[in-house]
Amino acid sequence: MTTDRPPIDLNADLGEGCPWDHALLERVTSASVGCGAHAGDPSAIRSTLQRAGELAVRVGAHPGFDDRAHFGRREIEMGTADVRALILGQFDDLNAIAGPLGVSIRFVKPHGALYNQAQRDPAIASGVVAACHRLGLPLVGLPGTLLAELATASGVAYLREGFCDRRYRPDGSLAPRSEPGAMLSDPAEIAAQVVRLRDQGLDMLCVHGDDPGAVGLADLVRRALGI
Repeated sequence: MTTDRPPIDLNADLGEGCPWDHALLERVTSASVGCGAHAGDPSAIRSTLQRAGELAVRVGAHPGFDDRAHFGRREIEMGTADVRALILGQFDDLNAIAGPLGVSIRFVKPHGALYNQAQRDPAIASGVVAACHRLGLPLVGLPGTLLAELATASGVAYLREGFCDRRYRPDGSLAPRSEPGAMLSDPAEIAAQVVRLRDQGLDMLCVHGDDPGAVGLADLVRRALGI
């Protein structure tokens, strides 16, 4: 049976110091690699980038707030210029490791609180878009958000992302991790969500690479997608 449905990019957030990065790279088509601010170190990042290059996995930058104590998941107020500088600086840090390995950085996906705030906060969204415009790279984010609107208006390519194991609110936003049930754990529920997100025509599905069950989740997602 054939279908004209375009393939969806299966992404994992990697380079954050977790020991299963290489196993995930064998299961995904792209990797958002941390830049060393919210987690990870140059050795772990280099190892992840090198293996991604060997497997021809497309690589993006995954900049986040410099807040290791909270893994970059605590919201921080920041102005547009500072957000732009944060992303450009972290991109340069990642590219300094990736370049000598022959790995190209192909997109930008903010991490954690920076990602979530950028969907709705004008100052942060503007800084993220400005950085991507300067780099000439696509930006990853949720569909139908302020960030998506600003990216489109600025001529920045926007990759619409869905989350395999996160619960959504009726308005399409993600339920905060602090809420009970925000993370899906039932395999049948996850598989149904994967199919629903795929059928919405999204560009990318995310597997969180810091989850100890990430490899099993990636296998579940691949089965649900029939790949």
